[in-house]
Amino acid sequence: MTSIFVRSLIFNVLFYLLLVFWILVAVPTFVLPRRALIGVAKLWGRSSIWLMRVVCNTRVEFRGLEKIPQGPLIVAPKHQSMWETFALLQFFDAPLYILKRELTWIPFFGWFLIKADMIAINRKKGGRILMEMARRASEEVNRGRQLIIFPEGTRTAVGAPPHYKAGVAQIYVDCDVPCLPVALNSGLFWPRRQFMRYPGTIVVEFLDPLPVGLTRREFIDTVSELIETASNRLIEAGRKEQAELFGRVPSANVPAAAPTVAKRNIGNQ
Repeated sequence: MTSIFVRSLIFNVLFYLLLVFWILVAVPTFVLPRRALIGVAKLWGRSSIWLMRVVCNTRVEFRGLEKIPQGPLIVAPKHQSMWETFALLQFFDAPLYILKRELTWIPFFGWFLIKADMIAINRKKGGRILMEMARRASEEVNRGRQLIIFPEGTRTAVGAPPHYKAGVAQIYVDCDVPCLPVALNSGLFWPRRQFMRYPGTIVVEFLDPLPVGLTRREFIDTVSELIETASNRLIEAGRKEQAELFGRVPSANVPAAAPTVAKRNIGNQ
């Protein structure tokens, strides 16, 4: 595990240096169309994936790419790690994120978020946030963008009970476009709020798109069932790979209890 710690240290240092490099490269895009900035962001994502493979021996497998629809879309990935926030950018022409307003205050990085027309929300507005998010998301998606929104709202540790939010269902209804569920197991290799980066294979699986016209309850029940079932399958395969590599599963990736689809939480939204 000592070598994994050293590799993780090297990766984390190089990852943020790489981010600074791409921020500098992107400076001229302030006076160019948005697609130029998005192009640089995609290069950042690809180069970060490459860096993790070279330094940490963490490979990536993308499945179901043929299922990604063209045009306006809601993308609903499982959220276990920071990794998917940049790794999925490369597959969409006009990606859109909903993020907390405070991120736009970060020099350069935040300015790029504004330039990219991301949706920054003020969490102090309380219940009014949902209406604001749904309105802005609908406007941007109807312009042909792909909204990448994490249905659980925040990163969830591997093995933790899922808790899908009502907001994503409202946005789905208001946008009136298909939704692409995405399963993954990134949290095994880039654990939430941890320093370590583990070798192995991150698997991302694009699932069958959900059509327009579902009710909010139908949408939440369906998207949660699809994502959790597929993600649990990928996590189990990832744990087997880690056991073969290390002789055991790293303690950070051993759940307190077997993961399940949290129907009770979903129903209470």
